[in-house]
Amino acid sequence: MFRRPLGALLAAMFTFALVTAPTASAETVGLSGTVALSNCSGSVVRLAGTPATAPALVLSNGHCLEEGFPQPGEVIVDRPSQRTMTLLAADGHEVATLRATKLLYATMTGTDASVYQLGSTYADIQRDHGIAPLELSPEGPDVGTGITVASGYWKKTYTCSVDGFVPELHEGGYVWRDSIRYTPECQTIGGTSGSPIVDTTSGEVVGVNNTANENGERCTMNNPCEVAGNGQVTVRKGTKYGQQTYRLYGCLTPANEMELERPACTLPKPA
Repeated sequence: MFRRPLGALLAAMFTFALVTAPTASAETVGLSGTVALSNCSGSVVRLAGTPATAPALVLSNGHCLEEGFPQPGEVIVDRPSQRTMTLLAADGHEVATLRATKLLYATMTGTDASVYQLGSTYADIQRDHGIAPLELSPEGPDVGTGITVASGYWKKTYTCSVDGFVPELHEGGYVWRDSIRYTPECQTIGGTSGSPIVDTTSGEVVGVNNTANENGERCTMNNPCEVAGNGQVTVRKGTKYGQQTYRLYGCLTPANEMELERPACTLPKPA
């Protein structure tokens, strides 16, 4: 999984991508509305129709929590948090420090996602910093969809296409379902975990970047394997993956609270 590789990444690797968000061109999808966490990337996101007065949400990975990975089968809901994150503008410069009030949801079971609720509303962020949230798509992408993975941590974007979908992606003791496989152009690295996966045509977020098979090993940590419906295992060394995010639509209220008991909610729930 794409955690920050401690002591191994050099400041010289930082590059900047000129961006606006959201837009309809791969050349201009990028960093506006993304955030840098202490160990990962993330983005300020909203569901279509959510009022500007709702507390803003930040999307990242479940494995990006400060306290470490959730256990297999663990689902965290409504945990107080004071985590800070750095908001980026279109040209990649840092414009503000945002602070969470709550870890609204986090898991590494079925998907690899975390959602923080901030103390600021979308209207606050727009007024004070001129930054609009990225909009989550209510639907998943198709094979061949052009995508950009936008890393707030590295201030860099990676553009490629959806190569396919994986029924089950296994990594160590974790299993993720209906994962997005990228074409080889997206050479994401450590620190890009939690980056939004943006549809380069619609400008909407269709997923969250989370892992890659680094060494060609079979189903081990940092070496996920693909498991088909018939149980066949495929290992693709160097291949990068992300998790779809459309399922958040069935679970979030207009006030940006998580209600997992809603009939339309298909996210994993606490045991």
